[in-house]
Amino acid sequence: METLLGIAVGIGLSAACGFRVFVPLLVMNLASLSGHLHLSSGFAWIGSYYATVAFGTATIVEVLGYYITWLDHFLDIVATPAAIIAGTITTASLVTDISPFLKWTLALIAGGGIAGLVQGATVALRAKSSVSTAGIGNPVVSTLELVGSVITALLAILVPILCLALIVFLCFFVIRKAGRFVFGKGPLLNDVTRQGVRNP
Repeated sequence: METLLGIAVGIGLSAACGFRVFVPLLVMNLASLSGHLHLSSGFAWIGSYYATVAFGTATIVEVLGYYITWLDHFLDIVATPAAIIAGTITTASLVTDISPFLKWTLALIAGGGIAGLVQGATVALRAKSSVSTAGIGNPVVSTLELVGSVITALLAILVPILCLALIVFLCFFVIRKAGRFVFGKGPLLNDVTRQGVRNP
């Protein structure tokens, strides 16, 4: 049961890494220091005061950087692989009582995968905002991402099962939207198809 709970918390925090890379790591650090989160062997450094300074500084830089229009797209490029790495480490740091090989395989697939999926969705949302609002709406997107990261990280620690259920729903929604777009059922591709029929 403890292992399953650790996996649920890890996946929840990994999803939060998809919104912001360092916010969930900082939340993990503070939760560990306060005794509300127990890290697996080899990851005690996440709960150190040195990590508090490092994660805190990185969080401030990351959060502020996303409010600079030209910089937010560059950060998306860097944050995509970083989110996958952070999601993998986050899940691995909370999984106990299984072999190292299984732990890292699970962490990469579940933790890194969910972080990458969420990050990909935010990149698509920001790109759409940049096109439709000429970048004016990007700060709103950045704020929603920050709020999403904080709330998801807190829910992952406080109510991990509920958080996991919400993440499953979010994944289903994102994959469904992506599928509709890829297979020509999205609004944009439908418009193109209709125009092709009208103008043979």
